[in-house]
Formats: sequence, C-alpha cells, structure tokens
Amino acid sequence: MTAALADWIDRFIGHLAHERRLSPLTAASYRHDLDTFRQYCEQQNVADWNAIDIHHVRAFVSARHRQGLSPHSLQRLLAAVRTFYNYLLREGAARNNPANGVHAPKAPRHLPVTLDADQMAQLLEIRGDAPAAVRDRAIMELLYSSGLRLAELISLELHDVDLHDATVRITGKGSKTRIVPVGRQALAALADWLKLRVQLAQPEDTALFVGPRGGRLSPRSVQARLKRWGIAQGVQQGIHPHLFRHSFASHLLESSGDLRAVQELLGHANISTTQVYTHLDFQHLARIYDQAHPRARKRGGNR
Repeated sequence: MTAALADWIDRFIGHLAHERRLSPLTAASYRHDLDTFRQYCEQQNVADWNAIDIHHVRAFVSARHRQGLSPHSLQRLLAAVRTFYNYLLREGAARNNPANGVHAPKAPRHLPVTLDADQMAQLLEIRGDAPAAVRDRAIMELLYSSGLRLAELISLELHDVDLHDATVRITGKGSKTRIVPVGRQALAALADWLKLRVQLAQPEDTALFVGPRGGRLSPRSVQARLKRWGIAQGVQQGIHPHLFRHSFASHLLESSGDLRAVQELLGHANISTTQVYTHLDFQHLARIYDQAHPRARKRGGNR
C-alpha cells in the first residue's frame, strides 16, 4: 500500500536533516515547497507520487507562474521536486523523475550589490567599548575579512577561530568545511570581543558570538544589528549580512583577478556561481574606461 503523499515528504525531510545534514532553515524551505506541490496534486485528485507525470509538473509550474511567482522561485520549486523524486527513486517509491525535462522561465540576472572600499571603511569605523559594539565590530570585520555566509557566522564555535594562525574554520553548505584566512583588522576585533565575551556567555556556551543574555545569536538578531549600524554610520546602502560577502568577493577579485582562489574562499561548489563577480569587476573597468579614455568621454556640443 502506497504511503500518503505527506508521509513521504516527512521521510524526505528526515533524510535531509539526518543524512545530508542540511540546516533546519534549508529543510524548512524544502518542506514549504513540497507541501505546495502536494496541495496542488491533491487538488488534481492524485494520491500517489507514482501517478505524477511530466504533464502534472508542467501544469503545476504554469499555474504558479500565472499566480505571479517569480522565475527564481519557480526554479527553486522545481529543484525541490526534482531532489525529492531522486530520493523517492532511491527508496523504490517512484519509477521515474517527472520533474526532469521541465524548465522554469529564465530569471533576469541581477548583479550583487556591494559597497566600495571607502563605504566599507566608513561602516566598520565603529567606536565605543560597550560589549554589543565590540561584538558587532568583530562580526562585521569577520564577515568582510573572510566572506562568510550568515548561517556560517552564527554557527561558529570558539574553537573554530585560531588567532595565532589567523584562520577560521567554516562549516558551509552540505556540512562541507573550509579554512580561510582572517585579516589583521578582524583579528584585532575578535581579540577585543573574546576579552568581553566571558562577561556575557554562560559557562556551557561554546558559540563564538552570543547575545546579552548568553546563548548563540539568531540570524534575525544579526540582521537587525547590521541594519542598525548601517543607519548609525550614515551608509546610504541598506546593510545586510550577504552584502559583506559580496563586497569581500568583489574587492578580492578586483585586486587579484584570481577567480579560482575566490571560489575556494567563498566555498562555491561551482565556479559559475563565482563568475557573477567578474561582471561586477568588468563594470568597474568599464566605468574607468568611460571616464578616462579620450574616445569614450562624452563631450558637450559639436566643434
């Protein structure tokens, strides 16, 4: 007897959490997308994952597109369904993957937003010796110095940072670890924070960054603090955690031109993900060309 649609989703989420060791946030995103697909299937009176074919998946994508879902979100939905069916195939609960061969509309390519070096320096010029200010300065310096994702930052343990070796061990997507350098300014900020951390952290706390009552900082807390500092420091661009990662990659690539090294530091599985920053670098070069080349400069009036 075939298990109910929801039962297999529960099993798949358990597989993501315990076998693939994905973060709770990622697993929750999979569940949301698959529940959306399940509800659509139930509306079509389909009660068996084996009864789904490519036409059902195409109709599902078309229906969500008509409802206004963006191409990016549709691509994510399809990826969730495709990964789910790969699991069902492994478990012998499906005969084929109906999501294979179905494509979402192409999303327009948006280049990452970054701060330039002067704006970043302005943002990081945080004064004050209150524990929260010292902690936040260390957080921002580390984000910019080492290109961390938000989830990577908040999951850091005390033993992940080696001040003597000037490195940090990061657990990234798929529980993959990488070791990246930590810059001089970030090392100094971390050293200042570690002196004050003992005043806030409970003895059993192992998180590198903790809140005022001890305990690991939440993603939302970090986002709120960074936004607040952006306003306080007079930076016009809205400040969020990934902005530091984008700026780190853009500035490093602009200075070194070494795409492979930037890929390794960011922890990207595919270099195509890193290549978006080459477009940012080209835009920078194009602006310099437009401003400097005699044949590129716009001249007022005809002579």
